[in-house]
Amino acid sequence: MKTIKKKKNKNPGIQSLLIALTVIAIIAVAAANWLSSGIKTQKLPLLGEPEYKKVTTAQGTKTDTLYPVIPPFSFTDQHKELVTNQTYIGHVYVADFFFTSCPTICPVMSRNLKKVYDEFTEANDVMFLSHTIDPGNDTPEVLNLYAEKLGADSKRWHFVTGIKEKIYQLAENGYYAHVKKDDSEEGGFVHSGLFTLIDRKGHMRGVYDGTSDEEVTKLIKDLNILLSEKNHSSIVSAKTKLK
Repeated sequence: MKTIKKKKNKNPGIQSLLIALTVIAIIAVAAANWLSSGIKTQKLPLLGEPEYKKVTTAQGTKTDTLYPVIPPFSFTDQHKELVTNQTYIGHVYVADFFFTSCPTICPVMSRNLKKVYDEFTEANDVMFLSHTIDPGNDTPEVLNLYAEKLGADSKRWHFVTGIKEKIYQLAENGYYAHVKKDDSEEGGFVHSGLFTLIDRKGHMRGVYDGTSDEEVTKLIKDLNILLSEKNHSSIVSAKTKLK
């Protein structure tokens, strides 16, 4: 009977290399799993002055921390369509205040907000809301021309007008954004240049200088973080008083 001789590997170097690569791959996968399990998901804070409400349950009395949401509103957009809080429920959105004839910061703000808009063209749950502070001039027709020049899709970016007092009240009490008619100022108005990031439940989650490239970059980053949130009840809230 012939003895079958085991063939020697003519190239042991290749075999050693394959074994080394396999070990490295296993270590890499294990390290990735370990790191992912140890890193907490980053979450944005809830902004605004909270209210503390005592609730009686079967387990006893506990205190709920309630953060403010954007108050109810009802305005008309560039296509004369009604826009309310319900338009944005279930969506993440960015809001600002501007006017179409603004000669100072508004053009910069609009260009910067368009950059954010362009970053999320494939995200159907990201929307935008721009309120005019000059409703006497900014009719739906004027707002529509402005939106078209900017290249904004009305399904995702509403430019709204309405009763002046209601817009100003929402700015001051809802978004903590300063808005004022001032004939001594260039353009006739003084207003906040802030972008406000709102979550799916109407909570404020971030405020950014709309004229700053660095702040706009941060807004884009925070939008991605907010979109990744799955369980809003697990959010670690931060008590932040806006100015």
